[in-house]
Amino acid sequence: MLPAVEVQVAELELAKMLSGPNDRLNCFMDINAGAGGTESMDWASMLMRMYTRYCERRGWKVEINDYNAGEEAGIKNASLRIEGDFAYGYLKAEIGVHRLVRISPFDANARRHTSFVSIDVYPEVDDDIKIDIPEKDIDLKFIRGGGAGGQKVNKTSSTAQLRHLPTGIIITCQTERSQSANKDMAFKILRARLFDLELKKREAETQARESQKMDITFGSQIRSYVLAPYRLVKDLRTGVDSGQPDKVLDGELDQFITAQLMGVKNPAKAIPE
Repeated sequence: MLPAVEVQVAELELAKMLSGPNDRLNCFMDINAGAGGTESMDWASMLMRMYTRYCERRGWKVEINDYNAGEEAGIKNASLRIEGDFAYGYLKAEIGVHRLVRISPFDANARRHTSFVSIDVYPEVDDDIKIDIPEKDIDLKFIRGGGAGGQKVNKTSSTAQLRHLPTGIIITCQTERSQSANKDMAFKILRARLFDLELKKREAETQARESQKMDITFGSQIRSYVLAPYRLVKDLRTGVDSGQPDKVLDGELDQFITAQLMGVKNPAKAIPE
Protein backbone atom coordinates (compact mmCIF):
# COMPACT_ATOMS: atom_id res chain seq x y z
CA MET A 1 0.00 0.00 0.00
CA LEU A 2 2.76 2.44 0.97
CA PRO A 3 4.67 2.21 -2.36
CA ALA A 4 1.43 2.92 -4.28
CA VAL A 5 0.77 6.01 -2.12
CA GLU A 6 4.34 7.19 -2.67
CA VAL A 7 3.87 6.86 -6.45
CA GLN A 8 0.64 8.87 -6.30
CA VAL A 9 2.31 11.59 -4.22
CA ALA A 10 5.22 11.75 -6.68
CA GLU A 11 2.80 12.05 -9.60
CA LEU A 12 0.93 14.89 -7.87
CA GLU A 13 4.17 16.71 -7.12
CA LEU A 14 5.28 16.35 -10.74
CA ALA A 15 1.90 17.66 -11.95
CA LYS A 16 2.52 20.74 -9.80
CA MET A 17 5.84 21.25 -11.56
CA LEU A 18 4.05 21.10 -14.93
CA SER A 19 1.59 23.90 -14.20
CA GLY A 20 3.36 26.64 -16.18
CA PRO A 21 1.40 28.61 -18.81
CA ASN A 22 3.16 26.82 -21.69
CA ASP A 23 3.82 23.39 -20.19
CA ARG A 24 0.87 21.68 -21.91
CA LEU A 25 1.91 22.88 -25.35
CA ASN A 26 3.65 21.15 -28.24
CA CYS A 27 7.24 22.29 -28.69
CA PHE A 28 10.17 22.70 -31.01
CA MET A 29 13.62 21.26 -30.27
CA ASP A 30 16.83 22.56 -31.83
CA ILE A 31 19.89 20.29 -31.84
CA ASN A 32 23.22 21.96 -32.64
CA ALA A 33 26.64 20.31 -32.84
CA GLY A 34 29.38 22.23 -31.05
CA ALA A 35 33.05 21.81 -30.31
CA GLY A 36 34.41 18.46 -31.53
CA GLY A 37 34.03 18.50 -35.32
CA THR A 38 32.83 15.26 -36.90
CA GLU A 39 32.63 13.70 -33.44
CA SER A 40 30.10 16.30 -32.31
CA MET A 41 28.07 15.96 -35.50
CA ASP A 42 27.82 12.23 -34.88
CA TRP A 43 26.90 12.95 -31.25
CA ALA A 44 24.14 15.32 -32.45
CA SER A 45 22.62 12.52 -34.53
CA MET A 46 22.79 10.19 -31.52
CA LEU A 47 20.92 12.73 -29.40
CA MET A 48 18.35 13.23 -32.12
CA ARG A 49 17.67 9.49 -32.06
CA MET A 50 17.57 9.50 -28.23
CA TYR A 51 14.92 12.21 -28.10
CA THR A 52 12.93 10.65 -30.92
CA ARG A 53 12.86 7.36 -29.00
CA TYR A 54 11.87 9.19 -25.78
CA CYS A 55 8.98 10.88 -27.57
CA GLU A 56 7.86 7.59 -29.11
CA ARG A 57 7.80 6.03 -25.65
CA ARG A 58 5.43 8.79 -24.52
CA GLY A 59 3.25 8.47 -27.60
CA TRP A 60 4.23 11.88 -28.98
CA LYS A 61 4.56 12.68 -32.67
CA VAL A 62 7.92 13.92 -33.98
CA GLU A 63 8.36 15.84 -37.23
CA ILE A 64 11.67 17.00 -38.70
CA ASN A 65 11.39 20.67 -39.67
CA ASP A 66 15.02 21.20 -40.61
CA TYR A 67 18.04 18.93 -41.05
CA ASN A 68 21.61 19.77 -42.07
CA ALA A 69 23.85 16.73 -42.48
CA GLY A 70 27.52 16.77 -41.52
CA GLU A 71 30.21 16.44 -44.17
CA GLU A 72 31.48 13.05 -42.96
CA ALA A 73 28.88 11.84 -40.48
CA GLY A 74 26.00 12.92 -38.27
CA ILE A 75 24.29 16.29 -38.42
CA LYS A 76 25.36 19.90 -38.01
CA ASN A 77 21.93 20.84 -36.70
CA ALA A 78 18.31 19.78 -36.79
CA SER A 79 14.97 21.19 -35.72
CA LEU A 80 12.16 18.93 -34.52
CA ARG A 81 8.48 19.67 -33.90
CA ILE A 82 7.12 17.53 -31.08
CA GLU A 83 3.38 17.13 -30.67
CA GLY A 84 1.94 15.71 -27.47
CA ASP A 85 0.46 16.57 -24.07
CA PHE A 86 3.00 18.42 -21.92
CA ALA A 87 5.74 18.04 -24.55
CA TYR A 88 7.22 21.43 -23.67
CA GLY A 89 6.75 20.89 -19.93
CA TYR A 90 8.87 17.75 -19.96
CA LEU A 91 11.45 18.57 -22.61
CA LYS A 92 12.33 22.01 -21.26
CA ALA A 93 14.32 20.03 -18.64
CA GLU A 94 16.74 19.05 -21.43
CA ILE A 95 17.78 22.59 -22.39
CA GLY A 96 21.56 22.93 -22.21
CA VAL A 97 24.84 21.40 -23.38
CA HIS A 98 25.26 17.61 -23.46
CA ARG A 99 28.77 16.13 -23.33
CA LEU A 100 29.91 12.78 -24.73
CA VAL A 101 33.19 11.01 -23.89
CA ARG A 102 34.09 7.90 -25.91
CA ILE A 103 36.70 6.16 -28.03
CA SER A 104 36.25 7.84 -31.39
CA PRO A 105 35.10 5.61 -34.27
CA PHE A 106 36.59 8.25 -36.58
CA ASP A 107 40.09 8.15 -35.08
CA ALA A 108 42.45 5.57 -36.60
CA ASN A 109 44.47 5.63 -33.36
CA ALA A 110 41.36 4.83 -31.27
CA ARG A 111 41.83 7.79 -28.96
CA ARG A 112 39.28 9.10 -26.51
CA HIS A 113 37.37 12.19 -27.68
CA THR A 114 35.02 14.65 -26.00
CA SER A 115 32.09 16.10 -27.94
CA PHE A 116 29.44 18.72 -27.20
CA VAL A 117 25.93 19.36 -28.49
CA SER A 118 23.43 21.99 -27.38
CA ILE A 119 19.71 21.37 -26.97
CA ASP A 120 17.18 24.19 -27.02
CA VAL A 121 13.43 23.74 -26.53
CA TYR A 122 10.69 26.32 -26.91
CA PRO A 123 6.89 26.10 -26.88
CA GLU A 124 4.73 26.19 -29.98
CA VAL A 125 2.47 29.21 -29.55
CA ASP A 126 -0.30 30.50 -31.77
CA ASP A 127 1.04 33.19 -34.10
CA ASP A 128 -2.27 35.03 -33.94
CA ILE A 129 -2.46 36.76 -30.58
CA LYS A 130 -6.11 36.75 -29.60
CA ILE A 131 -7.09 39.62 -27.32
CA ASP A 132 -10.07 38.55 -25.28
CA ILE A 133 -11.44 41.22 -22.94
CA PRO A 134 -13.95 39.74 -20.46
CA GLU A 135 -16.72 42.08 -19.36
CA LYS A 136 -15.72 41.66 -15.70
CA ASP A 137 -12.28 43.15 -16.49
CA ILE A 138 -13.78 46.42 -17.76
CA ASP A 139 -15.03 49.53 -15.98
CA LEU A 140 -16.81 51.70 -18.55
CA LYS A 141 -18.39 55.06 -17.95
CA PHE A 142 -19.41 58.07 -19.98
CA ILE A 143 -18.37 61.57 -18.98
CA ARG A 144 -18.43 65.06 -20.40
CA GLY A 145 -15.36 65.91 -22.40
CA GLY A 146 -13.55 69.23 -22.58
CA GLY A 147 -11.48 70.93 -25.27
CA ALA A 148 -8.59 73.38 -25.33
CA GLY A 149 -9.11 76.60 -23.36
CA GLY A 150 -12.01 75.15 -21.45
CA GLN A 151 -14.12 74.88 -24.59
CA LYS A 152 -16.61 72.04 -24.29
CA VAL A 153 -16.39 69.41 -26.98
CA ASN A 154 -19.48 67.51 -25.83
CA LYS A 155 -22.52 69.10 -24.29
CA THR A 156 -23.72 65.62 -23.34
CA SER A 157 -21.89 62.82 -21.55
CA SER A 158 -20.68 61.08 -24.68
CA THR A 159 -16.96 60.73 -23.87
CA ALA A 160 -16.11 57.07 -23.19
CA GLN A 161 -13.69 56.30 -20.37
CA LEU A 162 -12.56 52.69 -20.30
CA ARG A 163 -10.52 51.19 -17.48
CA HIS A 164 -8.93 47.75 -17.88
CA LEU A 165 -8.85 46.45 -14.32
CA PRO A 166 -6.09 43.76 -14.61
CA THR A 167 -3.54 46.18 -16.12
CA GLY A 168 -4.83 49.55 -14.90
CA ILE A 169 -4.83 50.92 -18.46
CA ILE A 170 -7.27 53.82 -18.88
CA ILE A 171 -8.53 54.80 -22.34
CA THR A 172 -10.52 57.99 -22.84
CA CYS A 173 -12.12 58.69 -26.22
CA GLN A 174 -14.09 61.82 -27.09
CA THR A 175 -13.36 62.23 -30.77
CA GLU A 176 -16.58 60.64 -32.04
CA ARG A 177 -20.05 62.15 -31.93
CA SER A 178 -21.88 59.43 -30.01
CA GLN A 179 -21.42 57.29 -26.92
CA SER A 180 -21.49 54.14 -29.03
CA ALA A 181 -18.82 55.37 -31.46
CA ASN A 182 -16.54 56.56 -28.65
CA LYS A 183 -16.99 53.26 -26.82
CA ASP A 184 -16.07 51.27 -29.96
CA MET A 185 -12.98 53.41 -30.53
CA ALA A 186 -11.92 53.07 -26.87
CA PHE A 187 -12.14 49.27 -27.12
CA LYS A 188 -10.15 49.34 -30.36
CA ILE A 189 -7.38 51.37 -28.69
CA LEU A 190 -7.41 49.07 -25.63
CA ARG A 191 -7.04 45.96 -27.80
CA ALA A 192 -4.06 47.57 -29.53
CA ARG A 193 -2.46 48.39 -26.15
CA LEU A 194 -3.01 44.84 -24.85
CA PHE A 195 -1.67 43.38 -28.10
CA ASP A 196 1.49 45.45 -27.67
CA LEU A 197 1.86 44.29 -24.05
CA GLU A 198 1.59 40.64 -25.14
CA LEU A 199 4.22 41.13 -27.85
CA LYS A 200 6.60 42.70 -25.33
CA LYS A 201 5.95 39.86 -22.86
CA ARG A 202 6.81 37.23 -25.49
CA GLU A 203 9.91 39.15 -26.51
CA ALA A 204 11.06 39.29 -22.87
CA GLU A 205 10.51 35.52 -22.50
CA THR A 206 12.53 34.86 -25.65
CA GLN A 207 15.38 37.09 -24.44
CA ALA A 208 15.34 35.32 -21.06
CA ARG A 209 15.73 31.93 -22.79
CA GLU A 210 18.51 33.24 -25.01
CA SER A 211 20.40 34.71 -22.05
CA GLN A 212 20.48 31.28 -20.40
CA LYS A 213 22.23 29.67 -23.35
CA MET A 214 25.89 28.83 -22.89
CA ASP A 215 28.78 28.16 -25.20
CA ILE A 216 28.66 24.65 -26.64
CA THR A 217 31.94 23.58 -25.09
CA PHE A 218 33.61 22.17 -21.97
CA GLY A 219 32.49 23.58 -18.63
CA SER A 220 28.95 24.46 -19.69
CA GLN A 221 27.37 21.00 -19.88
CA ILE A 222 24.29 19.91 -17.95
CA ARG A 223 24.87 16.19 -18.45
CA SER A 224 27.81 13.94 -19.29
CA TYR A 225 27.56 10.64 -21.15
CA VAL A 226 30.75 8.61 -20.67
CA LEU A 227 31.24 5.47 -22.78
CA ALA A 228 34.98 5.03 -22.08
CA PRO A 229 36.98 4.22 -19.98
CA TYR A 230 33.89 3.47 -17.83
CA ARG A 231 30.19 3.68 -18.67
CA LEU A 232 28.09 6.28 -16.90
CA VAL A 233 25.55 9.02 -17.57
CA LYS A 234 25.48 11.75 -14.93
CA ASP A 235 23.35 14.88 -14.69
CA LEU A 236 25.51 17.64 -13.28
CA ARG A 237 22.54 19.69 -12.01
CA THR A 238 20.76 17.05 -9.96
CA GLY A 239 23.44 14.42 -9.33
CA VAL A 240 21.23 11.69 -10.82
CA ASP A 241 23.22 9.06 -12.71
CA SER A 242 22.81 5.80 -14.59
CA GLY A 243 25.28 3.00 -15.22
CA GLN A 244 23.31 1.93 -18.30
CA PRO A 245 24.11 4.53 -20.98
CA ASP A 246 22.77 2.30 -23.78
CA LYS A 247 19.29 2.44 -22.26
CA VAL A 248 19.55 6.19 -21.74
CA LEU A 249 20.59 6.69 -25.37
CA ASP A 250 17.61 4.54 -26.35
CA GLY A 251 15.29 7.11 -24.80
CA GLU A 252 15.02 6.12 -21.13
CA LEU A 253 15.25 9.68 -19.78
CA ASP A 254 12.49 9.75 -17.18
CA GLN A 255 14.76 9.66 -14.13
CA PHE A 256 16.78 12.65 -15.35
CA ILE A 257 13.81 14.73 -16.50
CA THR A 258 11.74 14.02 -13.39
CA ALA A 259 14.60 14.95 -11.06
CA GLN A 260 15.16 18.25 -12.86
CA LEU A 261 11.46 19.15 -12.91
CA MET A 262 11.08 18.22 -9.24
CA GLY A 263 13.92 20.56 -8.34
CA VAL A 264 16.32 17.95 -6.97
CA LYS A 265 19.34 19.94 -5.81
CA ASN A 266 22.32 17.66 -5.44
CA PRO A 267 24.68 18.99 -8.13
CA ALA A 268 27.35 16.53 -9.13
CA LYS A 269 30.96 17.39 -9.74
CA ALA A 270 32.02 17.44 -13.35
CA ILE A 271 33.31 14.12 -14.62
CA PRO A 272 37.05 14.40 -15.30
CA GLU A 273 38.25 14.73 -18.91
